[in-house]
Amino acid sequence: MPSFLQVFRSVLFLLLLFGLGHGRAKAGGPVRLCAKTQCVMLDTACFQVLADASGQLTLAQVQQPAIAARFGIVPEQPYTMRHPGTVYWLRFRVCNQDSTQRQWVMELFDSHVTHVTWYRPGPNGQCDSVVTGAGHPYATRLYQYRDFIFPLRAIPAAGQTYYLKLRSVSRTSLRGILWNEQSLLVHLRNDATWLGVFYGILGIILLYNLCLFAFVRESTYLYYVLYVLSCALLFLTEDGLGFQFLWPNCPRFNLLANCCAPVLLLLQFALYSRRFLDTALHLPRFDAWLKGLAVGSAGLILLDVLLLKTGQSYWVYGLPYGAFYVAAAVLFRRGSRPARFYLAANMVVALSVIFLIARKLGIELLSEHPMTVYSLNIAFVLEVVVLSYALAEKIRGIKCETLHTQQELLKQLRKKQRAQELLVAQLQQNQELKDTLNTELESQVLRRTTELQQQSQTIALRNQELSEANTLLNSQARTIEQLNQELKRDLQQTQEARVLSKLVNFEDFSRIYPNRDACLRYLAELKWQRGFRCRKCGHEKSCDAREPHAQRCTRCGYLESATAYTLLHRCKFDIVKALYSVLLVHTHQGEYSSLALSQVLELRRATCHNFIQKVHAAMQMRQQSADYDKTESWTHVLLEEYQPIENDQSIPGSAEVPGSYA
Repeated sequence: MPSFLQVFRSVLFLLLLFGLGHGRAKAGGPVRLCAKTQCVMLDTACFQVLADASGQLTLAQVQQPAIAARFGIVPEQPYTMRHPGTVYWLRFRVCNQDSTQRQWVMELFDSHVTHVTWYRPGPNGQCDSVVTGAGHPYATRLYQYRDFIFPLRAIPAAGQTYYLKLRSVSRTSLRGILWNEQSLLVHLRNDATWLGVFYGILGIILLYNLCLFAFVRESTYLYYVLYVLSCALLFLTEDGLGFQFLWPNCPRFNLLANCCAPVLLLLQFALYSRRFLDTALHLPRFDAWLKGLAVGSAGLILLDVLLLKTGQSYWVYGLPYGAFYVAAAVLFRRGSRPARFYLAANMVVALSVIFLIARKLGIELLSEHPMTVYSLNIAFVLEVVVLSYALAEKIRGIKCETLHTQQELLKQLRKKQRAQELLVAQLQQNQELKDTLNTELESQVLRRTTELQQQSQTIALRNQELSEANTLLNSQARTIEQLNQELKRDLQQTQEARVLSKLVNFEDFSRIYPNRDACLRYLAELKWQRGFRCRKCGHEKSCDAREPHAQRCTRCGYLESATAYTLLHRCKFDIVKALYSVLLVHTHQGEYSSLALSQVLELRRATCHNFIQKVHAAMQMRQQSADYDKTESWTHVLLEEYQPIENDQSIPGSAEVPGSYA
């Protein structure tokens, strides 16, 4: 059964001939070799074909004039063995005009021919033969290579005639190429290199997703691993590497693998696509059609391969692939992120298939361009890479939704806990109802105790934090005394802030805050002018961290940078320009245009627009504050995102800022 990869192999040798310099014989004429020839393409123009429906003809009978006259040139391109089981005799003549007497070999591209007999004239006038093929053990091949390679003896200038006897159980293309030994070695080395890269990428993707499945235990990864394995099996059967390295002594299994690999790939593709797109959940009615279409298409392909043998079953592949593509397009319009990656990955494969089908139909579409020649391999590599990334994104989204659900469940459990405490207090105040409500209460306690077992540690931690909060209340008096001692230093900072509240140009502003260190120092003094207080444990003592002007809690090690919980947190451009932007926007009451700001600071207009919107939002929040004063300095806006988080459970060393500018 001809497949897309067989068409790919047919186009591959055209590219090799185009790059190496080649000759082409006239239709029906001999193949002429010269000193400049590196390789010669053997197609319908070179071969004379004789179909032997009986399969009983021998070489001696074929050479008789009566039967030899039946050899003819077939005009179709590419010519294929249309009748499986029929014996085809190929005859071609080679004339050697090369004085260097280089050794030549013939490569027959299609490695799926079941039986191949090569006849080569000997020095005594008789022909010796080599019998091999996909239906014979791999050891019968003269050259241990995935294609059939046959050596030519010394070719006289007058020419020599060679015969090939072919018989296959499926439709097979008749194409080949003549190589000299030096060009063949270069071809074999390049071929092995690129195939090694291709299978290496598939192996890496396979191992990566297999490890993810082992750690995450998500079944989608397992389906994807099986899909990549079916892709690798298809390529191994089509390019002959599987027969060469994996099952060289099992020709029957080789023929079976050639027939079953496309069907297995189709079924695994359907199984993985349904799982990846969640069609059973999002498109329940269409999902039943998808399953039936995939199973029906696989059955038609097997029927054609085993019984009908028309060789046209590859057109059936378009039905399930097209149906899944339509399903992905529908889900994409509904806002599904996985469908976006699915469409992008399969669009590359669809484009490569279009190129291959066009060549099979005789349509020339960039036939000599490497990207179209290697399109199918490249498309499969891009597909598995994109789908691997898409699968990771999908699992990440599922984890986020699960985390959100768990947080909502935690809130509900806390509400239930408070309700239980109120119920216990009411029972203590109403002793006369204790006997009647005792049975009901015990059943509720047992049921809810099971629900609250997972929250016991959280409750204990909350109790500890409440006790620490009481300690913090006692330390407020000491904090007030400390603030009084810092009034002098705050007075100097206030004077500097008043100077900056006036509108100055960027050059004068840069003199006051010349670099990032000066800005960070100013932010640090502004944030902790009343002393440091840990956002995790409430501790009031800190030490300098490795990051400039950052503080680390001496009790729990919580690290907080100077920009955290300010408008400048995660700012993507120069912090000096950002600080000056806040001054300009605040001075102009938020009416400063992004175009003017981009011209002053030499930044992109979109960046300035986004930052102005952020400052404007902070100003509005400030105006809604109870202690807002119209004459206050612009520095109040810097800390507008400074929202203390009670009972923060974030990891020590982090500073989460809700709504920070990215």
